Amino acid sequence: HHFQTIYGKCHVSYIPAANGFVIGLSKLNRVVNFFARRPQVQERLTEQVFRALQLILGTDNVAVYMECDHFCVKARGVEDVNSSMVTSRLGGAYFDIPEARSEFMSIVHSHD
Repeated sequence: HHFQTIYGKCHVSYIPAANGFVIGLSKLNRVVNFFARRPQVQERLTEQVFRALQLILGTDNVAVYMECDHFCVKARGVEDVNSSMVTSRLGGAYFDIPEARSEFMSIVHSHD
């Protein structure tokens, strides 16, 4: 919202629909980049990626986790160079089944 850079990682997971439809890995990156290339706030970006993947994949079983550095925080105001912001959106099994959620979060944190 300050027209400053947001830089970070987006972790995406999905469980295919009953029909078994899957998409190529590069398509996941394209979805994230499609929404990330415009003026954006992280909370909305997380939700847009989540909703788009649910629509494209035809399943509620989508998980999105973003951890980003915000240059409006690093270079303006408090000038905090050590903080980052985390947002996540979980749907279907990732929301309803603790084991699925735990497995996703475990994989995300193994890449720290």
